[in-house]
Amino acid sequence: MSAPAIDVTLPDGSARSVPASSTALDLAQSIGSRLAKAAVAAVIGGEERDLSSPLSQGDRVAIVTADSDAGRHVLRHSTAHVLAQAVVQLFPGAKFTIGPAIEDGFYYDFDLPGGKTFSDDDLQAIEAKMREIVKADQPFVRAEMSVKEALALFSDQPYKCEIIQRVTSGASDGADAGEVGGGDSVSVYRNTDSFVDLCRGPHVPSTGRLGHFALMKVAGAYWRGNEKGPMLQRIYGTAWESKAALEEHLTRLAEAEKRDHRKLAVEMDLLSFPAELGGGLAVWHPKGAIVRKLMEDYSRHRHQTGGYQFVFTPHIANANLFETSGHLHFYKDGMYPPMEMDNGTYYPKPMNCPMHCLIYRDRQRSYRELPLRLFELGTVYRYERAGTLHGLLRIRGFTQDDSHIFCAEEQMADEITSLLDFVLSVLRQFGFEDFEFKLSTRDPDKSVGSDEIWEKATAALIDALQRHNVEYSVKEGDAAFYGPKIDIDVRDAIGRKWQLSTIQCDFNLPERFGLEYIGSDNARHRPIMLHRALFGSVERFFGVLLEHYGGAFPTWLAPVQVRVLPVTTAHEDYAQALVNELRAEGFRVDMVAADEQLGKRIRSAKLERLPYVLVVGDDDVANATVGVNPRGGDVVRGVKFDAFMNDLRSETKGVLPQGLSS
Repeated sequence: MSAPAIDVTLPDGSARSVPASSTALDLAQSIGSRLAKAAVAAVIGGEERDLSSPLSQGDRVAIVTADSDAGRHVLRHSTAHVLAQAVVQLFPGAKFTIGPAIEDGFYYDFDLPGGKTFSDDDLQAIEAKMREIVKADQPFVRAEMSVKEALALFSDQPYKCEIIQRVTSGASDGADAGEVGGGDSVSVYRNTDSFVDLCRGPHVPSTGRLGHFALMKVAGAYWRGNEKGPMLQRIYGTAWESKAALEEHLTRLAEAEKRDHRKLAVEMDLLSFPAELGGGLAVWHPKGAIVRKLMEDYSRHRHQTGGYQFVFTPHIANANLFETSGHLHFYKDGMYPPMEMDNGTYYPKPMNCPMHCLIYRDRQRSYRELPLRLFELGTVYRYERAGTLHGLLRIRGFTQDDSHIFCAEEQMADEITSLLDFVLSVLRQFGFEDFEFKLSTRDPDKSVGSDEIWEKATAALIDALQRHNVEYSVKEGDAAFYGPKIDIDVRDAIGRKWQLSTIQCDFNLPERFGLEYIGSDNARHRPIMLHRALFGSVERFFGVLLEHYGGAFPTWLAPVQVRVLPVTTAHEDYAQALVNELRAEGFRVDMVAADEQLGKRIRSAKLERLPYVLVVGDDDVANATVGVNPRGGDVVRGVKFDAFMNDLRSETKGVLPQGLSS
């Protein structure tokens, strides 16, 4: 008599029979040994579970492999537990807090006795201890227990007890639930009798499935991000499914370090962050300012030819404006403190959109004016915490290429499609070709507006994505409270993703500001407001570009496009004549006199990543030629200067209209 069997459904919809006592790992082994070897967890009925989880009749089951995003998350979370185990064993009395998986890695926060901090030598010792734990192949064993039992178990770990109490009392903001699971009981994972941690899992079957990891750095971190709370020690690490994947990541990190925009900005004399200004505020040097000007000129040119109308708004506004817009309710923590004036309370503006609503509302609008597209390079101010500041990528004062389009509902789909065209064409001009699209949908508990308009707006966004024949992912419930949105990520030259552009539908501000237009039926109607930031911010986009190109800006955007180097002082008059001719054509060019050896001057130009270096000597003076030393290319001697000029014109033609290229 054969053993009883159950049927489960695989991701492709096919059914598979397995013995009634089977686990998710048994299912993977029945499919193939290669799958079982790669498996780290399973999704059963839509819930991530350990491979040891039993299967039931009718379950829908997907095996999670180590080389998937979900699988790497499991690897990293499991490695974080091993990190905590190693620290607790090496540092008696250490208190451990939370250790989540993050993009490309993980971290764990610790409170060490006596205010001790981790040293580089400590990191080496911790990593060595982790490898001992991995080699021991300790199983991850899950258990559930009552709150009382959990509090007793972690009685010497105050942070764990706080997490348990917050989650089980309903006081948690949701972040702790990933560590515990919530409800009347909590889940824990035990590696050995001496180490146990709070977690809802899943985890790999045993520590032996780990090993391709590296500890990266130590940083300070406040408990729960509260500056008034305890300062903890955070250890960051990375973990991957294979040695090759780990090495590729470490190589990418090394390349990213070389491309760090803060380092390049100093090397190339582009901008700086003087301590006297305060954190998160930059000053732009002449070379950086010319690149920024070119970016802004290009943006203005594209908007002017794209049917936008330019507006300007002040940097501060009365508190009443931000009460109307909702910013004082939703974003006050990110705003600078108020300024008390003789005629009221004022705030530096965190966003431009409320002021654009005032421009729209200034007079009665007709349907014939719609869509009305307003554009501003508007500087805004947001109070970012000191620990989050990061060069130009996270800054306190920045300029948005901000557009707000007011349109009728029936215009929404075409307008969003046009916006997507506009965004992609601009991003491509700056050298980006690899895009990811994310559609954020409504959270019914955290949103305003009718179901009908949400459905129309979401359908319009989907229609625009489908018209462009692009794949997109859906972030359920991640929309802003005022409407759905499309976020566009770009992938840079070394494979990193940056979230840059966004297109958002807004039903909230038109309602709050009482915006209307007179329709063809002579009745009053409420417009839809589309928010669109293309660069996101000029500063952040500049930082991303600087890292994408490693400082080697394309010729049209380079602060200095051509440098002319006379071999000796006898050739300086000819070199200056070339400079004058190039400048007359609007090119950005300079000359370095022959006060130093030619080789040193060439090396200096290469360090500045100039697109072209022209070297001129006796033969060039006699024949109206130049020696062309292109960035990343071979030197070509005896090039007719007129021919070089024609090539330079062709390379930079059409990006900016005449007169805006310098």
